Amino acid sequence: MGISSYSALVFSLMTMLVAIPFAIKAFNWSTTLYKGSISFDTPMLYAPGFIGLFTIGGLTGIFFASMGMDIHLTETYFVVAHFHYVMVGGMVSALMAGLHFWWPKMTGRMYPEGLGTIAAVILFMGFNLTFFPQFILGYLGMPRRYWAYPPEFQVLNVMSSAGASILAIGYALPILYLVWSLRYGKIAGPNPWRAIGLEWTVQSPPITDNFDETPIVDYEAYDYARIGRSVEVAG
Repeated sequence: MGISSYSALVFSLMTMLVAIPFAIKAFNWSTTLYKGSISFDTPMLYAPGFIGLFTIGGLTGIFFASMGMDIHLTETYFVVAHFHYVMVGGMVSALMAGLHFWWPKMTGRMYPEGLGTIAAVILFMGFNLTFFPQFILGYLGMPRRYWAYPPEFQVLNVMSSAGASILAIGYALPILYLVWSLRYGKIAGPNPWRAIGLEWTVQSPPITDNFDETPIVDYEAYDYARIGRSVEVAG
C-alpha cells in the first residue's frame, strides 16, 4: 500500500494478535457444548454453522497478517471470500440462530421446524459454494471488482454464481415461513425449548412489565433436570 516497513510491521503484528481473542472465543463456544444435552432444532443448526464459517474467516485472516502473502493476496478475490466468511457467513448465521431461538418468545408462535432445518442446511451449503471458490480464485491471482476474467477462471466463477442462487433461497425461505407463522404458526407457549432462564417463565410474547411480581430463583443456573421434574409433575 506504499506505507513504511515499520507501519507494515505494526499492522502485521496487530492482525496476528487478533487471532488470540478469536481462538479463545471459538474454543469457548465449542466447549460450551461439552457434556450438553444437545437438541438439533433449527437454532442449534445455525449455531455450529456460525462457528464453522467464522473460524474459516478467522483462519484466512492470518494470511493477510503475513506481509509476504498479503502482497500476493491484496485486492484479489481472497479478500472478498475472507470478508464474507467473517461478516456474512459468521454474523448472519449467528443472527439467524438467535432469531429462530427468540421468535417464539417474541411472537408467541412457532415456525415449521422442517422448513427451518431445510433453510439452515441450504444456507450453509449455498454460502460455502458461493465463497469458497473465491479463495482459490484469489490465490490464483484473480483481482476483485473485475467483471471480465480469463477462461481458466470460468468454472470457479460459475460455481460461485450457482452458490449465490442457492444462498438466495436459503435467505428467502425463512422470510416466508416466519411471516407465515405470525398468523398460522402453532401457539408457542411460555417455554417451547424447555429452557430454564427466567425469560422462559413468562408468557409469549411477554407482558409489558415482564413479571407480575419479582421472581425468586431457588435453583442452579444449569439445573435442566428441574425442567424434567416440572414436566413430570405437570403431566
